[in-house]
Amino acid sequence: MPRTARDVVFVDGVRTPFGKAGPKGLYAQTRADDMVVRAIRALMRRNPSLPPGRVDEVAIAATTQTGDQGLTIGRSAAVLAGLPKSVPGYAIDRMCAGAMTAVTTSGAGISFGSYDVVIAGGVEHMGRHPMGEGVDPNPRFLADRLVDPSALVMGSTAENLHDRFPGITKARADAYAVRSQQKVADAYAAGKIQPDLVPTAIRSAEKGWGLATEDEPPRPGTTLDDLARLKTPFRVHGNVTPGNAAGLNDGATACLLAAEDTARELGLTPKMRLLDFSFAGVEPEVMGVGPVPATEKLLARNALTMDDIGLIEINEAFAVQVLAFLEHFKISDDDARVNPWGGAIALGHPLASSGVRLMNQLARLFEEHTDVRYGLTTMCVGMGMGGTVLWENTNWEGAK
Repeated sequence: MPRTARDVVFVDGVRTPFGKAGPKGLYAQTRADDMVVRAIRALMRRNPSLPPGRVDEVAIAATTQTGDQGLTIGRSAAVLAGLPKSVPGYAIDRMCAGAMTAVTTSGAGISFGSYDVVIAGGVEHMGRHPMGEGVDPNPRFLADRLVDPSALVMGSTAENLHDRFPGITKARADAYAVRSQQKVADAYAAGKIQPDLVPTAIRSAEKGWGLATEDEPPRPGTTLDDLARLKTPFRVHGNVTPGNAAGLNDGATACLLAAEDTARELGLTPKMRLLDFSFAGVEPEVMGVGPVPATEKLLARNALTMDDIGLIEINEAFAVQVLAFLEHFKISDDDARVNPWGGAIALGHPLASSGVRLMNQLARLFEEHTDVRYGLTTMCVGMGMGGTVLWENTNWEGAK
């Protein structure tokens, strides 16, 4: 029989606090799979009306699928989290957009009718598994001149983006980065970010066992003078520094998606509705511009313009990448719609997990802004891609 597409809703989302990658970071002695298990368990505790056996799928992303991020991490995390053995799971990889793709792929399954409820998320332990670990790029990429050599170095692609957009100077990127740090500090002070953070057990040789309760990467009080003194490691006299880019980070995210009719049946309260999504490819050497064509495709398909979008959560892999997006859509650098609580330059970017962090923040912002109907979560993706998801506020006052 023909199937009718069902509405898909984002019910809830959580994440571990994000840590700095490396031997002194929060999660240096914590397993990646334990981090995502912690997030899944918290998600189930927060939604007690959901019987664990009603979860139809667990989709978990990881960019480096080896070691404690291997073994089909969606399935292994489901078992470790105590979900019934009948609940299947799988792993997924689209680099930085891993968790975003876990949501769009499993959400499409809900819309098609194959699932009623899914858990989607991502994890990246960049301290245990550095970016590119074990990767063996085919030599034909360079021998056949399919990509520029800089395409395989994310910081170099950001420098290339500065070349492509000469109006985006280092000073402008630094100013954006300072605002991101300040917005995160203000959001923390107002208690905006903490509700979706899952306290996570940590251990160190010096202090023994402890509990991570807040993000480690933010640098509150960062000034333009601080950033001006930083080196440009990807190009001599370049523009990209550790201060105007996201760091190397560890962290996990998980969210609960459901068919809207199933959510009502189970007494779950939707925070936002998934309307559509789009992925697009660009030249790998300027991968940061990826959100532009992905967003253009999405808006055109839904007969919307950027004026219809009331909130934008864009991943801050690099300040220049955000600014290129804003410049293309003629949005001011300090537009109040864009990352109101700050972004990855301050909070960190544990690759495959970040897409759901964007969704968590958008869902919270929708609750505060009932006058806003539509919002976007968007990000650039390594090897020259971009992804954008269109959401509708289920609390939008215009629907009442």
